[in-house]
Amino acid sequence: MRHSKHRLAIDIGCALLASSALGLAAPAFAEQDASSADRPVQNETSAEDQPEQLATTVVTALSRKQKLEDVPIAIQVISAKSVDMHAATDLSKMDEFVPGLVIHASQPTQPRYQIRGIGSNNFGIGGAPSVGVYIDGVYSGRTGASLLAFNDVKRIEVLKGPQGTLFGRNTAAGAISVITNRPSHQFEAHGRIRVGRFGERYGNALVNLPVGDDMAYRFSVFDNQSDGWARDAVTGKHYGGNDDWGARMSWLWDPSDSTEFWLTFTHERLDMAGRPAFGVIPLSDDNYQRAPYPADPATYLDPLDAPLLNDADGYEKRRYNNIRLHIDHYMDWGHFTSITSWTQFNTTNLADFDGTNHIVDYLDEGNVESNRSLYHEFRLSGDTRLMNWVVGASWYKEDAHQRSQVDLYTDSIDSLILNLGIPTGTPDGTLYHYFNSVLQAYHLPFTVLGEPWREETLNHQRYTSMALYGDVIWHLTDSLDLTTGVRLSRDIKHFSWYNMPREAASLDQTINTLQQMGLLAAAGVNPAVFRQNLVLTDAVGVPVQVSDSWSDVSPRIVLSDHFTDNVMGYVSVAKGYQAGGYNSVQVNSYFEPEKVWNYEAGIKSSFPEQHLVVNASIYHYKYSNLQSLRLDPNTAGSGVPRYLVSSSDEKADGMDVAMQWHPTRAFTLN
Repeated sequence: MRHSKHRLAIDIGCALLASSALGLAAPAFAEQDASSADRPVQNETSAEDQPEQLATTVVTALSRKQKLEDVPIAIQVISAKSVDMHAATDLSKMDEFVPGLVIHASQPTQPRYQIRGIGSNNFGIGGAPSVGVYIDGVYSGRTGASLLAFNDVKRIEVLKGPQGTLFGRNTAAGAISVITNRPSHQFEAHGRIRVGRFGERYGNALVNLPVGDDMAYRFSVFDNQSDGWARDAVTGKHYGGNDDWGARMSWLWDPSDSTEFWLTFTHERLDMAGRPAFGVIPLSDDNYQRAPYPADPATYLDPLDAPLLNDADGYEKRRYNNIRLHIDHYMDWGHFTSITSWTQFNTTNLADFDGTNHIVDYLDEGNVESNRSLYHEFRLSGDTRLMNWVVGASWYKEDAHQRSQVDLYTDSIDSLILNLGIPTGTPDGTLYHYFNSVLQAYHLPFTVLGEPWREETLNHQRYTSMALYGDVIWHLTDSLDLTTGVRLSRDIKHFSWYNMPREAASLDQTINTLQQMGLLAAAGVNPAVFRQNLVLTDAVGVPVQVSDSWSDVSPRIVLSDHFTDNVMGYVSVAKGYQAGGYNSVQVNSYFEPEKVWNYEAGIKSSFPEQHLVVNASIYHYKYSNLQSLRLDPNTAGSGVPRYLVSSSDEKADGMDVAMQWHPTRAFTLN
């Protein structure tokens, strides 16, 4: 459910801003020699700022600078001006402006991405998303660290379709590339404050400080706060609010005309209430009334009017740190780039999963993750009359820990037993309610109801990925280009599961006392029935470890022709690849590597006098082992619901059409 917020934006355009810092000068996109083709261009003007240059927006989607309309893939660019105009705080607030992109972000530490209908619903460390998110060329890794707040963003490039050749693994559906601003040699300072409904309070500030002729610093901060749009009908706790702040510090040093160092440190802290769960089954105020099972859809409440009743004290947290170093060296014949990145983040996600405040239906789930990764990439590129080429090598290492937990009460365990038809041999079909009634009948000062119960699985993954790649645009004629590329990948994973024996300390104390008194034996009850795991039942108390490796060759070939200066058509064949993996919550559950071939034809056209761009493409996907998880409510007849790996071969056909008309600086139609 998307709730729009009417914001009053107050721009503080600080008098400190000099006219030279406003970026009014339009860049020249004339022919460049190989030594300057990839140099950073300070204050590049976006298409929104200069309507007459609508088709000349510069992108780096293919690891080299190109005009947007010259890139022979389906790509859409979101400019910094567009982000600001829509008051977007992260990617999930902009997906409705990109056809085919869907971001499910009700839990920002567990977002799910889809491009052209393809995505992954597995957020565990054993799997991987089908859409790769990159920040300044660095893979963001787990989805828990991919949906970061916008902070001094220059543009976002959304690449549709498999991008395995240049971006590598985990881009079977596409890639999202976020580009931030580098420090510049011009003084710049500005800030912004927004206020709105539900206690919305947002602010950001930026200072860019040049030091001498060869150095500059850039500092940016943001703070995003709100009270929340949903309120618990009983406790009064607010949900759906924001509590997120972050900072970025950048240092730029260009000791010579040919060498540049760019060092960046990014920190973000998110701390907010968990995702609200709205129950749609009408219930009374009796906390011991069980929800009917199966439910009757005819009785469902309208979720827009249903009261919020959550008894789990849910919350969501993230601590994120990244240090990134870019080194660029320009030569007469080419451009060398080195990227080194270290990322560390921790996330915690706990949410109510029953949507009631009845203890007999209590269920919450939690996920705690700790992740550290190191990334290196070396890239060499050049441009001649014959070809525009890029070659590179990358290395990625990750160490991740995850704890998944399920919390119940003995009262809700009885509901689980009743709903799934698990035999207990008791007259009323319950376990704890019946045994508790026996204790009360004999006036014994014990109870087995209202006792908390937790099951946990621990996962650890060590992941190493290596790749070599090359991509060449061959200039066959003045208008005809042939692009050939290939990527060689090697992925190695070490993964482990450990299903812990269930935790119920207070219940165990009661059961032990009853056992010592001989009451369990007298009632003919085996104490083991109270101590077995009910949800995470595989290899309880036994660590399980596996190791696997996969290799892949991902090629692409594209033929593109500029029919006129403003119209270009292309046909392409490209492969995407997603490494194999594991289902974190099921021992020995394995994903085969996912592979996809994309056959695509498209046209890109611009009409400068009308300030109009029209792009269209048709495509055909052919998937092998499309990775997915499905919920089986009665796994293998055990009566226990469980997520199972479900891989399949699939085909898909589709069409993209995107139009942008920008007749004036004040009006845009997309």
